[in-house]
Amino acid sequence: MSLLIQYGWVFAFLGLMVVLVWKSANLVPQGYEYTVERFGRYTHSLRPGLGIIVPFMDRIGDEVNMKETVLDIPPQEVISRDNAMVTIDAVCFFQVVNSAKAAYEVNNLHNAIRNLTMTNIRTVLGALDLDWMLSQRDEINEKLLTIIDNATNPWGVKVTRIEIKDISPPADLVQAMASQMKAEREKRAAILEAEGLRQAAILKAEGLKQSEILRAEGERQAAFLDAEAREREAEAEARATEMVSSAIAAGNIQAVNYFVAQKYVEALGNIAASDNSKVFMLPVDSSSVIGAVGGVADIVREAMGKGQGAA
Repeated sequence: MSLLIQYGWVFAFLGLMVVLVWKSANLVPQGYEYTVERFGRYTHSLRPGLGIIVPFMDRIGDEVNMKETVLDIPPQEVISRDNAMVTIDAVCFFQVVNSAKAAYEVNNLHNAIRNLTMTNIRTVLGALDLDWMLSQRDEINEKLLTIIDNATNPWGVKVTRIEIKDISPPADLVQAMASQMKAEREKRAAILEAEGLRQAAILKAEGLKQSEILRAEGERQAAFLDAEAREREAEAEARATEMVSSAIAAGNIQAVNYFVAQKYVEALGNIAASDNSKVFMLPVDSSSVIGAVGGVADIVREAMGKGQGAA
């Protein structure tokens, strides 16, 4: 009987030791921290791995998730500064960096962050115009992140990102914006077309100007060449007149015959060139004309002979 009692005490002691070990040992998974309370007061936090607490004195308070958490923000309607009603849908990314503050500084951490984010979205976006709200989404995200991160810092939370997923204006406002964009595109197209026409007109006028300049230059060159030709013709005529005058002064009757023959031939050419004169009869003496031409030849020979003698 005494032996049985002794073995009973041994088994009781072993059982008590097992219960003490079971109550004092805690396995903390990776990504979590457990807060430890002694007689209801926070003392420390258990890191991932095996944690030991004092049985019957300490207990596990909260199991805090230390991983980055995605918190979906419900859609809400916001009135912009220009009185446009839009629906905002967002998402918040945060991570607990201090398990004790997250457990004891705020009640229901997720609900607190969600409501804080919704409030600041209404505050920030309500101070913006709709056009700026639609075009500057990155700046809105940065501003919301700064405000909410500062507000949640006492809770031991680090807000890593605030993303506006969608900004949905009403259907009538979307239609009005589409009409405005269409009108703006048509305006730009009209401006570009007018600019093209103006440029084409300028280039055409420039081309006409250059062509007029070239034509005037050609006419000036032609007039210069024509004047030079007339000058040479006049010089030749003057030289011929001088030669004939010298022959007449010397008493050569052939010079007179030269002038008569020249006028005679010019008159015949004018009559032949007339459109109304097809057939004509003249009582002319062919031998006198030939004689006059022969006289011209004699004058030329005499002039050339004198010029060689003088040389």
